[in-house]
Amino acid sequence: MSFEAITYVLENQVAWITLNRPDARNAVNDAMREELLQVLTDARTNLDIRALVITGAGKGFCTGADLSRRGSGPQGPGAAREMLRTRSQRLIRAVWELEKPVIAAVNGVAAGLGAHLAFASDMVIAAAESKFIEIFVRRGIAIDACGAYLLPRLIGLAKAKELVFFGDDLAADEALRIGLVNRVVPGTQLLAAAREWAERLATGPTYAIGMSKRLLNRSLEVDMETALDDEAMAQSLVTQSEDTKEGMLSFMEKRPPKFTGR
Repeated sequence: MSFEAITYVLENQVAWITLNRPDARNAVNDAMREELLQVLTDARTNLDIRALVITGAGKGFCTGADLSRRGSGPQGPGAAREMLRTRSQRLIRAVWELEKPVIAAVNGVAAGLGAHLAFASDMVIAAAESKFIEIFVRRGIAIDACGAYLLPRLIGLAKAKELVFFGDDLAADEALRIGLVNRVVPGTQLLAAAREWAERLATGPTYAIGMSKRLLNRSLEVDMETALDDEAMAQSLVTQSEDTKEGMLSFMEKRPPKFTGR
């Protein structure tokens, strides 16, 4: 695969995706969105990919949607709704629903769609100098890019409203305190920290982790009865995998398991 707005490297079964428009602080244009979707779609069935890392080139992670071509899309009634469905919402959904672990390694400003791209990931590691901005109110628009879905689930409704209504910068250490990120590290250690976690995840039981991700993501949307049914169904599928057999055998043989993602 060749790309113009991202770089992509598959290493030790970890897909490294770098948003690569540093002059635009990695704002998401049409090319970047479609390339990300191409990689995420491939990751769904590619057995060589067992974890993913998303980071940014240069000083920023992602400043959101590229507004330089605003007005170039569909026109007329329903145009904005159609654009959101086919653009930012499609991208966030692809990350959220991917049944493999995704780590966002946030290296600088993550604003709007860029912040939500990180929050839709399963784990967020942030450089100490990075910051998150719910930028929408500064542009006079309502929150989009799945933010109204993600934020209350991660930090509760009251804090979500504070971030969205004021649009203030949120420093990495405060994002850690309120539960929006998992770790904050010095910028020089960001990629090493992401690599450590990603490669650890890539040696895990990929299918089981993917099913657990699905169950956890759905847990706030369903009642207990449905959650228990989902859990039973997922476990009945996972226990047919080679990794479950290896996990049980290694336990009996008192040795570390060697999972293959199958």
